[in-house]
Amino acid sequence: MSTKHEQILNYIESLPIGQKISVRMIAKDIKVSEGTAYRAIKEAENVGIVSTIERVGTIRIEKKKKENFEKLTFAEIVNIVDGQVLGGRSGLHKMLSKFVIGAMQLEDMMRYTEKGSLLIVGNRVKAQEKALNEGAAILITGGFDASDKVKALADQYELPVISCTYDTFTVATMINRAIYDQLIKKDIIIVDDIYTPFSETYVLNETDTLSKWYDFNSETKHSRYPVIDSENRVVGIVTSKDVIGKSRESKIEKLMTKQPITVKPNTSLASAAHTMVWQGIELLPVVDEQMIFQGVITRQDVIKGLQSNQRQPQIGETIDDIVQSQLTYDELEQHFMTEVTPQMTNQLGALSYGVFASFVTEVCNQTLKQEKTGDMVIENLSIYYMKPVQIGSSLSIKPEVLELGRKFAKVDVEVSSGEELVGKAMVMTQFIDR
Repeated sequence: MSTKHEQILNYIESLPIGQKISVRMIAKDIKVSEGTAYRAIKEAENVGIVSTIERVGTIRIEKKKKENFEKLTFAEIVNIVDGQVLGGRSGLHKMLSKFVIGAMQLEDMMRYTEKGSLLIVGNRVKAQEKALNEGAAILITGGFDASDKVKALADQYELPVISCTYDTFTVATMINRAIYDQLIKKDIIIVDDIYTPFSETYVLNETDTLSKWYDFNSETKHSRYPVIDSENRVVGIVTSKDVIGKSRESKIEKLMTKQPITVKPNTSLASAAHTMVWQGIELLPVVDEQMIFQGVITRQDVIKGLQSNQRQPQIGETIDDIVQSQLTYDELEQHFMTEVTPQMTNQLGALSYGVFASFVTEVCNQTLKQEKTGDMVIENLSIYYMKPVQIGSSLSIKPEVLELGRKFAKVDVEVSSGEELVGKAMVMTQFIDR
């Protein structure tokens, strides 16, 4: 028997793409309280089956696959440009393939305008009508309204017509920035990318006896198994420590460790790795918002994911990528060198605290890679001295490994500009062995 929460999610998924929903509508249709409906809609938004857009409302959308992050929906465009929907609201869920700036003659403009594109144009009615007939949506800049004919065509073809107050150049810049940000997100590995699904997992039921644990252990040579109840909710975990000296006829529910540590599918790989290292565990159950079991992630999965991420070409460049690319190593002096560029500064024109921390982290990472084969996870980073460093300054970063064990390391980092000491930090790390 499914819960009311699950019934609402199933109902929302059954709605057509583009359908507008509300808390009151869901509460009335499913006969639940508005509080229950609100929580379910928020969960639907978290899993990507609805989207709430200002001045548009909550609409049923197609769940995006990760590989399509470089494409945006028209609803997201409304949000990005702070726009208003004038027509074609039912097509907001559709994705745009490209955008075209309408700053040319009509015939030239139409050569670039095709089905699925977005024409960014001012108050040019003929261009708007022709673009809609070609299957393209319209973004009207300068705050202009659309004609009744354009609105009618938009509703007929289910192609949004959006109006915003920004000029064409500003709008194009804003959309480019959003696509660039999505490309950065695309390369972040999450648990959902690498976990082993339920169908391929060994899992115990709370009504099983200990003999089943021994059967699994004999077959897989593993010792840690999630425990689920009759509704597939994770209720515990059983390890070799729990079974020592216990009868094979003992019930699993009497032996298991209750309320185990779990992760969600949208948890980042870095966060999962840190949890495993911090807690010293080899396997984590993956659950959804209702604690329904989805699968497991193991330490080996994490290691493979980290290695894959290091080989992956980065399309969008983050601050960490800039820091990494601009560090050079002087083998003679045994220190790292870099220069403070404009992207690395705060509003006062000095090296930002966050970029300073990135330099310290990357220097430790590169230094410890020469000593260890495992991947480093920061446990503690303390910056206990830092002076303002201006744009264009050359930095010398010298790490000193104070302690190095099998599972941890302690590194002192000194940062100088010329002859002057400008920063000191202490870093504690743990390792995930490959």
